[in-house]
Amino acid sequence: MCGIVGYTGKRPVVDILLDGLEQLEYRGYDSSGIALKCADSIKVYKAEGKLKNLREELSSHAYELTKSVTGIGHIRWATHGAPTVVNAHPHTCGCGKLVIVHNGIIENYKELKTELEAKGCKFKSQTDTEAVAHLIASIYGEVKDLTKSVQLAAKKLEGAYALCIMHNDEPGKIVATKRNAPLIIGIGENEFYVASDVPAFIKHTKKAVYLTDNQVATLTAETLKIEDENENEIPVKVEQLPWEPVALSKMGYKHFMLKEIHEQPDVIRNILVGKLHTCDSPIVLDEVKLTRQTLKDLNRIQIIACGTSLHAAMVGKYIIENFCSIPVDVEASSEYIYRKTVTDAHTLVIGVSQSGETADTLTAIKQSKSRGSHILIITNRPDSAMAREADSLVPVSAGIEVSVAATKSYIAQLTSFYLLALYMAEIKGTMAQSDLTNLKSEMLALPQKIEQILAHKENIQKCARKYSNTRDFIYIARGLNYPTALEGALKLKEISYINATGYPAGELKHGPIAMLDETMPVLSILMKGTVYEKLLSNSEEAKARNARMIALTNSTDEKLQDLFDYIITVPDVTELLSPIIAVVPLQLIAYYIAEFLGKDVDQPRNLAKSVTVE
Repeated sequence: MCGIVGYTGKRPVVDILLDGLEQLEYRGYDSSGIALKCADSIKVYKAEGKLKNLREELSSHAYELTKSVTGIGHIRWATHGAPTVVNAHPHTCGCGKLVIVHNGIIENYKELKTELEAKGCKFKSQTDTEAVAHLIASIYGEVKDLTKSVQLAAKKLEGAYALCIMHNDEPGKIVATKRNAPLIIGIGENEFYVASDVPAFIKHTKKAVYLTDNQVATLTAETLKIEDENENEIPVKVEQLPWEPVALSKMGYKHFMLKEIHEQPDVIRNILVGKLHTCDSPIVLDEVKLTRQTLKDLNRIQIIACGTSLHAAMVGKYIIENFCSIPVDVEASSEYIYRKTVTDAHTLVIGVSQSGETADTLTAIKQSKSRGSHILIITNRPDSAMAREADSLVPVSAGIEVSVAATKSYIAQLTSFYLLALYMAEIKGTMAQSDLTNLKSEMLALPQKIEQILAHKENIQKCARKYSNTRDFIYIARGLNYPTALEGALKLKEISYINATGYPAGELKHGPIAMLDETMPVLSILMKGTVYEKLLSNSEEAKARNARMIALTNSTDEKLQDLFDYIITVPDVTELLSPIIAVVPLQLIAYYIAEFLGKDVDQPRNLAKSVTVE
């Protein structure tokens, strides 16, 4: 989950590293550091906390830093050891000549540490990374070649890692390798970049090379050489990146999260372009390779995901079963990979991940693929490791999402699930043509309806201010919008640190109702449809316990005025599409409450966006 950036070329490296790390802060911000190849030595600078602390640390060394043209940097989400300066990356070997940055977890680091200590290595930190530094350095003492040392050391490592290494005796050189963690090389004119993700160097170049597992790249200002773990040279395959630097700008908004909430109408439009032309035309998903026979042979579908993507998967289950009459299971990837799962060639396994690099989901996908299942990936990153494992792919086309709390990527995942479910229903012939036409027509109107919500945010803002001082919050819904309740609660927890929980409304009386009193807000997602009256009754039960009642609804039912203290109205929409509309006010409530409380909206504590460790 940490962020790595490296550069070797002709330009001063410090600002390149710091700017690259700033673009990777979504991956963690517990501590940061850089290592620079200077005239006679490698110098390391570190700081606890966010990147601004490292900038302050470097400000007193401005003159000496202007000379360096090769360096590596790191921004950390702590796994092994507290977020202190000692545990911050980069880490060095005992003599300080070799320096390393690392993303991932080395599972056998304790065994390596014991072996290395027996050889006389002295450890300073609590991290697994330092063991790798000492390991490579000990091999380098024998072979005197950094690339070969990394290749030999990698064969002894267990776990997931992306590594960048420099050695003082080989100036101008960076060696990089990876296994089950992302690492990308950017190609400039007489310069090369290496990073965990595209935003670190997109403003400098749009040419890149994606390393695959166990490949080792050697970078100098003039050359890029890629070899496998056995020293066989691999042809360099250069790809053109689709990203634009403007995506990294707030465009006048106070926070990236607010900007990304406002981008959601256009995100839906971007997804629908080329896939849904008119309400009378069939869905087009060129990268989905599911035939009528494949669908006929399916016994079931399994959807695996984490966090916000898991909530999108829960909506996906509901609509796929409704549209296609295929049984669907949904499970958190972190649970899926540690039990005996029943998948085979008659199972469609759908992995959902914004980054396409989520470690638990990637592991689950590989497990299922080894059993012969068809793998379909829904991701915002068609260039990711998960996408490369896919038999079928649905790219969600949300663009770069900078804020750690997912908003537009969630809307994009939901929209993609609807397109996939409709696509499968058309192939299987499980929906009436009139129902298909009506749903497609409503989908085409979704962007305008979300724009209506965003154009009239004042009521949502007032509601957020009214309840911003609460210590707890409950969201309730039924059926299709139960995942919406979970997602609304998650957003509030993530960025405001308020203890928020989502419940199926019918379960409220089976325990949680004991928490209700005049201090507890209860938000009912009360969309018109099959469960409207049932949810109304559940809201009455909460009201009878003096809870502070809020309604999120598309109903004009007058009796709501007496039941609810606050009503947030959204544009009318068919029940089947209501999760896409209902989640937008919940995102805004979370945003405004966090803003009123003075929280760091885009970078909430303890979180990282791309979770690349299990």
